[in-house]
Amino acid sequence: MRQTDNGGSGWRTLRGAATWCWLLFALPTQATSSLLFIGNSFTFGWGSPVQFYRAQTVTDLNGSGIGGVPALFKVFTLEAGQDWAVFLETQPGVGMDWHYAHRRELLTSRPWDHVTMMGYSLLDRAKPGDPALLVQSAPQLAALLHGVNPRVDIQLEATFPRADQLYAVTGPWLGKGVDAMVHDIRAGYDLAAVTHPAIHGVVAVGEAWARAMRSGVADANPYDGLEPGKLDLWTYDHYHASAFGYYLKALMMFGHFTGLDPRTLGAGECAAYELGFSPAQASALQQVAFEQLASAGRVKPAAALPAVDRPAADRPAQRCPAG
Repeated sequence: MRQTDNGGSGWRTLRGAATWCWLLFALPTQATSSLLFIGNSFTFGWGSPVQFYRAQTVTDLNGSGIGGVPALFKVFTLEAGQDWAVFLETQPGVGMDWHYAHRRELLTSRPWDHVTMMGYSLLDRAKPGDPALLVQSAPQLAALLHGVNPRVDIQLEATFPRADQLYAVTGPWLGKGVDAMVHDIRAGYDLAAVTHPAIHGVVAVGEAWARAMRSGVADANPYDGLEPGKLDLWTYDHYHASAFGYYLKALMMFGHFTGLDPRTLGAGECAAYELGFSPAQASALQQVAFEQLASAGRVKPAAALPAVDRPAADRPAQRCPAG
């Protein structure tokens, strides 16, 4: 994404952003915690450069060479001075029932400290909008993970909405708008969250997307064209996310699990820089994530925040180091 202005300050800001990332990576780290992502294409970043982003920084239990949203989370934690061991187990187009049926050996290969897991994007592929399968499979997976580590912290992920289901495909949400689908998906996850004591909460990814659209950061309907100045959180199939959408999801994971204000990552955040976001775009998505997390009491405002779009012409451009 090109940055232009009359004085070239946008380019200087981006050049400085990489150096700022490098400095953040040098912060001291805390003791390692493990986090396992269990999911599908919404986790591994299908349809965007996020899919194979920094795959070497995380452990793909299936050996598929995927970085995805877990790698974004890993970068954020390194920038925040924390040391998380991040793992993922993904399969496209499936829900938690599939992982329970086919990946029990992998999922019990070690005692995870934290786990985030999600079902299929429609709750049930065969019965869109019906939470019964999710409610059945979530406690099965939770019991499996709890058996290896009785102190495991499991958080479900209420997935982001699908534009194709809202505007192009006959189904329960056609013509009802983003908020309706987000509400129904979240309601299903709330039902699943009370099925096992190891499930401690729900990451409100879909609600963050809806908030981005209500606040004017993101466009709510990619089928009628992209409104000037707004981001498209979906990729070209209007089903999966774009890099912007996966970035917002990863910010929600970061704040939810660490309790840190996502805005502390700053406009020059490392992954945003490497993915080609402008400083303003990174800041806008961080603000949305903060507002959503704060509304649920997951984070508190940081005492101090990095300056936004601060000129940094005196800093040489450097790449973010490997995690």
